[in-house]
Amino acid sequence: MISVRGVARAAVAAAMLLLAAGAVQAVVIDTVPVGNPGNTGELSGAGAGGAGPDRICGAVAYEYNIGKYEVTAGQYTAFLTAVAATDTYGLYSTSMSGTDYGSGIARSGGGTVGNPYTYTVDASFVNRPVNYVSWGDAARFANWLHNGQPTGAQGLSTTEDGAYYLNGTTSDAQLLAVSREVDWKWAVTSEDEWYKAAYHDKTAGLAATYFDYPTSSNTAPGQDMADASGNNANYYTAPYVYPIDSGKYFTVAGEFQNSDSPYGTFDQGGNVWEWNEAIITGSYPILRGGSFNHYDFVGSLHAAIRLDSYGPSSEGDNIGFRVSEVPEPATMSLLALGGLGMLGRRRRK
Repeated sequence: MISVRGVARAAVAAAMLLLAAGAVQAVVIDTVPVGNPGNTGELSGAGAGGAGPDRICGAVAYEYNIGKYEVTAGQYTAFLTAVAATDTYGLYSTSMSGTDYGSGIARSGGGTVGNPYTYTVDASFVNRPVNYVSWGDAARFANWLHNGQPTGAQGLSTTEDGAYYLNGTTSDAQLLAVSREVDWKWAVTSEDEWYKAAYHDKTAGLAATYFDYPTSSNTAPGQDMADASGNNANYYTAPYVYPIDSGKYFTVAGEFQNSDSPYGTFDQGGNVWEWNEAIITGSYPILRGGSFNHYDFVGSLHAAIRLDSYGPSSEGDNIGFRVSEVPEPATMSLLALGGLGMLGRRRRK
């Protein structure tokens, strides 16, 4: 049962028509506000019973908006159409074209001035998450949003500056040195932004009260797409049992109704792992939330799991991302990224 309703349905239908025609479609990121600035974080990682180096996560000193859903194949296709006529920095992967483990995004043309690349997306993938994106691809998408979604070659005014100064950076070593600029408008989520939106009980105010799973629950989610009672997610169980419709591996945005996080996001557990900004063990950006095909099944959705297996130039069928936004009107106080809050004892509902 697809739970994209009302205006969202109309927007998806319009996007499908324009993207099928290869037209540039303005991207609208549906966001939810995350308040309680200055909240206390909690321990995540192996010391909290999960995986990865220990870190206090979830403390954010400012208000922000976060993508209600993962960035979709339709939104990423609009991005490619706007800036990847020649695709200087490899924003498109040929693996995206698959309609099983891919994003259903097809490319044609030669990538030259006289024969530019054009992009289309399969209608059934418009509102499913994009995959085969590196951390660098995600940062360039955020720069494009920051710059007002311009059309043109990949350069400082489109993809190479904005929230992040990239200027042609593509290697792991170069990308690991990139950090968010203080005047950011859109960005790849920081680990704290992601964690807070996924697990923090907003009714607890600034207290360190967190759920175990990003479905507002301390009970492991189920997989039932038809269950309107909530607490379900897209992951597989042995032997390779998926909850997906029509032979797909990814669910559409908001598929699992009433399974949203405390702040109102969807699919922060399952579907695709999501890039974050935090660097772990010096070499890897954090991936959070589990995916449709991770070997650890539902356990990967747990708040204590910090995955550190991929360099920032890596792409995979189970990797996507979501973005954060500075609320309007922005103030300097909202841009103070240094506050980590205080370590508090983890409390349960």
